[in-house]
Amino acid sequence: MAESKRPRPSQGRGGAGKGPQKRTGRPGAPERRGGRGGAPAGGQRSGPPRGRRPEPKERTDAQKTYDGPPIPDDVSAKDLDRFARQELQGLPPKLAEKVARHLVMAGSLLHEDPALAHQHALAARARAMRNGLVREATGETAYALGNWSEALSEFRAARRITGRLIYAAMMADCERALKRPEKALEYDTPDIRAHLDEAGNAELTIVMAGARRDMGQLEAALQLLETENLLSKNRADWVARLRYAYADTLLAAGRRDEAVTWFHRVVAVDGNKLTDAEERLAELEG
Repeated sequence: MAESKRPRPSQGRGGAGKGPQKRTGRPGAPERRGGRGGAPAGGQRSGPPRGRRPEPKERTDAQKTYDGPPIPDDVSAKDLDRFARQELQGLPPKLAEKVARHLVMAGSLLHEDPALAHQHALAARARAMRNGLVREATGETAYALGNWSEALSEFRAARRITGRLIYAAMMADCERALKRPEKALEYDTPDIRAHLDEAGNAELTIVMAGARRDMGQLEAALQLLETENLLSKNRADWVARLRYAYADTLLAAGRRDEAVTWFHRVVAVDGNKLTDAEERLAELEG
């Protein structure tokens, strides 16, 4: 029987699929082909014509995110508050400065243009994904955009990194927005309450009352709100939001006259016009 022809195995190491190469006088040097200097025979050149630069490749989505939106020259890392700058000290100085400037932009644009603010936060995250402050900022901007799942994911990442619970109310509110009021109620624990200041506790109560309302438990919602200092003389934003939640829940419970009284009390402390209490009163009293 005639022997079948097989390709010969390559000889030596590093020559997969190739036969022995011609020696050139230098050990390991590849064989030169064509004209002088290794140019192809016939004088033809490979590559783009001389004098013409190759077209720049378009940036990928990930690269565009990393680049982020432009930052005005007058925006400085020093515009970030001292606590926040301390949170970035673990980063190399030049990187920390770039991240800080993106965070300044994210904070300044949060209410005016949350979509652009989120792009700045994502650019910061692309550079410092394991920084808790950066993940908190990304969660805040996603929350402002109504990207509830993304915001919740970012807040969870921030909590794993820092151990802080200051965003518990926003996390619970994301669960509400995702139609999971029972999950929202899981944030109302003594441990979380103990880590929150007066404003944080009031904000968490507002969300818990909202979750109770989502479940049709209006009386339970009212009872929760009544545990807070509704008559506080503080004029901070949380007071207006707390009173508004109480007035709105009273109205939902059919207690119209009491609701009108509390909408007036909202207007009395809502100097920043955070709520539409004035419009609600116009509807109720008009």
